[in-house]
Amino acid sequence: MLDRVTHLTLEVADLDAARAFYAERFGLTAAETSAREVLFPVGETELRLRRPDGVPRGGLHTHFAFTVAPGTGPGWRARLADLDPETATFGESASLYVDDPDGNCVEIWGLDPDAGRDPGTDPGSPTGIFEVVLEVADLDDAVERFVALGFEPVDRGTSRRRSRLCGPVDVELWEPQLGIADARGGVHVDLGFETVVPEAAAEAVAAWTTVRVDLDDGVRIRDADGHWLTFRRYSSD
Repeated sequence: MLDRVTHLTLEVADLDAARAFYAERFGLTAAETSAREVLFPVGETELRLRRPDGVPRGGLHTHFAFTVAPGTGPGWRARLADLDPETATFGESASLYVDDPDGNCVEIWGLDPDAGRDPGTDPGSPTGIFEVVLEVADLDDAVERFVALGFEPVDRGTSRRRSRLCGPVDVELWEPQLGIADARGGVHVDLGFETVVPEAAAEAVAAWTTVRVDLDDGVRIRDADGHWLTFRRYSSD
């Protein structure tokens, strides 16, 4: 039902400090800047940094993951070393975790756990956004909501109340808790998608919708957990 993720928005207190952090630490280049918002293209997705002066706000303490080019792990470890990143290994893949100035947990995902520490060449910038973690009040209810949008459950926590669902972006749903690197699920996260028929996506989650806003090119809804989901009409232009 949903074709791709268009944006993820983070709430920031100091727009200049947040912009500098993502430019310097992750090599991102702003495409648009205003008094309220900075937009960074990351592959096909926009990372938006937004001051809390309107609705929808950006997400608070959001945990999300960047994908990066293969073989750049040593470069990322060198670039982020002074932030004391936490490392976790998942089978044949490893991740680094750092906090941004506003307390969002940023993950660099898909690194080779056996790569050496020689920084080698500059790692460049992230290639996309792979995962977003949302805090939910009731896990089963939230899973049902995202399944209605076409997401597929692929993993369920055994020691923690959490579930991973695969779609145009991986979504992890967490009941309130601390995860790896003391990460938390984001609250009132602003997440956008592109789809052929936005109205159909909105209708699929109508039972969980508390606010609906019709847009010129789609629909924006606020779900039962306070997250804002925007469904924009797909355009081939």
